[in-house]
Formats: sequence, C-alpha cells, structure tokens
Amino acid sequence: MATKTNPGEKVIATNRAATFHYAISRRYEAGIVLKGSEVKSLREGRVQLTEAYAAVERGEIWLKQMHIASFFAARAFPHVEKGARKLLLHAREIRELARATEHTGATLVPLRLYFKDGRVKVELGIGRGKKEYDKRAALAAATEEREALEMIRLHRDRSG
Repeated sequence: MATKTNPGEKVIATNRAATFHYAISRRYEAGIVLKGSEVKSLREGRVQLTEAYAAVERGEIWLKQMHIASFFAARAFPHVEKGARKLLLHAREIRELARATEHTGATLVPLRLYFKDGRVKVELGIGRGKKEYDKRAALAAATEEREALEMIRLHRDRSG
C-alpha cells in the first residue's frame, strides 16, 4: 500500500520489512527527540529502521534499535548509534498505544522516518505478526501481479 506524501515531506527511510512481517492496523505520527549530529546524519540518509521497534516505558514511548550512523564532523561528541530515542506523542495517544501493546500483544513498529516542515517525524504502526502462510500468500500475490504486468508490457511492445 503506497502512502500519500505531502509536498512538505521528505522521506528519509522506510521500513519495507515491517509490512511484510506485520499486519498494520493503525498508524500514528510522532515527533522524535534527537541530537544535532543525529539530524545531520539523517539528512544524509544514514539510518536503518529494519530492527527498530517502539516500547512504552513509564508513560513514555521510546524508539529502540534504530541505527543512526555517526556524523563525521561530530567526532568530539558522538551520539550512540543504536541508543533509545524518545518519541513525542499526546498523552491520549500514548495511553492508546500502551493499551494496544499490553492487552492485545501488538508490536509498535516504525514504518517510515521523514522530515515534515523541517522536523523529523516517525510514522508508527500497531502491528500484529503475520503467520507464515500469510507471508507466502502475500509473496504469491506480488509475484502474480508482477508477472501479469510483465506480460502486458511484452504484449504492448510487440504490437506497438
């Protein structure tokens, strides 16, 4: 599913594996607390979301295992590359996310990281792990669609 982006948004990184491994039921936009060197690394696109997840701890949401590469000019005061980073959400949203993870056993997965009006934002999704047969069905559907488009393209090229 392609997400619509606003003209003021610049996508930094997406977590394509998240939609393969999890069925996303709800999405939230959150701000993130970062150091200056982390933002500079993000502007260069030096970030990985594949192993990242979010957790609710003492009424706050933390993004963990997100890898932001160190910035070359900040060698004197480097940041922790895989450190926990605080996410900024409304109290009501934090309560909803805490309820979803505690009661239903869902996982908070970062889906994409982007700049919105000069600020770094994280799109979080409430995900429930897909079963192995669901993943196989999704792969089969994608392969079928790709082959159908390829056949259409070949037929169009031959006739035109």
